[in-house]
Amino acid sequence: MAVSSRPRVLSFLTATLSLLFGFLGCSSAASRPLASIPTGQAAPAAANVTKPPSPPEAIFPVMLGIDVLETDGFAAIKGKRIGLLTHAAGVNRRGVSTIDVLRRAPGVKLVALFAPENGLYSVEESGKNLADSVDRRTALPVYSLYGKTRKPTRETLKGLNALVIDLQDIGVRSYTYASAMRYAMEACFENNVEVIVLDRPNPLGGLKVDGPPLDGDLMSYVGAFRVPYVHGLTIGELARMAAMAPGVLAVPETVRLKGRLTVVPMRGWRRTMRWPDTGLSFAPTSPYIQDFAAVVGYAMTGLGCEIGGFSTGIGRSYPFRGISFKGKTAEQLQKELEALKLPGLNFTRVSAPDLNGKPFTGVYIEVTDWDAWQPTELSFHLMRLACKWSPVNPFANALADRAAMFKKLVGSATWWNALKRDGAKVDVESFLADWRKRAQIYQQQIRRYWLYPE
Repeated sequence: MAVSSRPRVLSFLTATLSLLFGFLGCSSAASRPLASIPTGQAAPAAANVTKPPSPPEAIFPVMLGIDVLETDGFAAIKGKRIGLLTHAAGVNRRGVSTIDVLRRAPGVKLVALFAPENGLYSVEESGKNLADSVDRRTALPVYSLYGKTRKPTRETLKGLNALVIDLQDIGVRSYTYASAMRYAMEACFENNVEVIVLDRPNPLGGLKVDGPPLDGDLMSYVGAFRVPYVHGLTIGELARMAAMAPGVLAVPETVRLKGRLTVVPMRGWRRTMRWPDTGLSFAPTSPYIQDFAAVVGYAMTGLGCEIGGFSTGIGRSYPFRGISFKGKTAEQLQKELEALKLPGLNFTRVSAPDLNGKPFTGVYIEVTDWDAWQPTELSFHLMRLACKWSPVNPFANALADRAAMFKKLVGSATWWNALKRDGAKVDVESFLADWRKRAQIYQQQIRRYWLYPE
């Protein structure tokens, strides 16, 4: 009896399990109502049950320096005690902080952090001096390079085998992260500490070069490299220039020649790539550079809104892309700008709450043709226009400290003198033409520092 009943039990179990697996393992069956299997008929044989495929991992055209370092097993820093100069935009292609990547790196000891302007988390006000601190998240010391000193001291470098630098520059000379790198390189070369730069894209690409070169006597923390205002290099390529070219670093030649620099290059980046072409998310680099649009705007209006009455941003919206002029309507400003017929640009009116929450309208600058666009051109026309719309020449009457900073930012004493002297009659076009010729020469000279093809 027991033997003869076994087939019936197995048959019942098999049919039951087949029915269950038919619903669970086949998407087409599961989508049909239960009544679609006629009563009294055997359920269809169950298909092989397979695990649904995992969603594909994001594909990034570009691997950052930190990604390459990790892929290579951290070979460049293995067995070393390191410091790290970085900020909030120092992340890998998945958005993980370089701080965390290096803390987990096998055979590596991260012992100190160094912070540039705007602080370790890029939220501090621009131009504000910052004190040393302790990072609450990691308990590591944070040495400010924008406070009582602009470069690491012998004491803060003591015990380090290498200083790793992972800073996101924006391709504009006056943005101070490249300056922080240069000053850190000087300190490391002077104290026999290796420098390892993890390279990152120039958001504006590697071919766009524009604006006045920097006069030698105007070098400063807002102009640490004698390059055009829009320089067309990555931060790793700037590091190569500093290490290879005499006179860039403020150290004796014997110190420069003995200095140790390693640049970990990106993979997949080409000079024709703007930030959107990289497939990477843009991490804010400072309070007013929150996205790629602001990067473009900084190169385009940053100089033009320094002195003269122009304001950048419409309230807290459109930083460096929306502009206004006190006493003039948006319609008047738009008409004046359109009359310039600047290549690659379009001007539209936009409205947003001002800083007091009241409605305000300004002019938004749109780049319509990237190849035709000359980034700094608009700023110099804004300076001329400020003279035209002001009762007195605002540059000739600028306070001494503002005038000194303006000259350092622009980098050309010749332009400054002409602007003070001629005001609204200044010959903008002759200066722009001269700077373009010099930019062509510069582009040939810097190829020796290139790490990436066109």
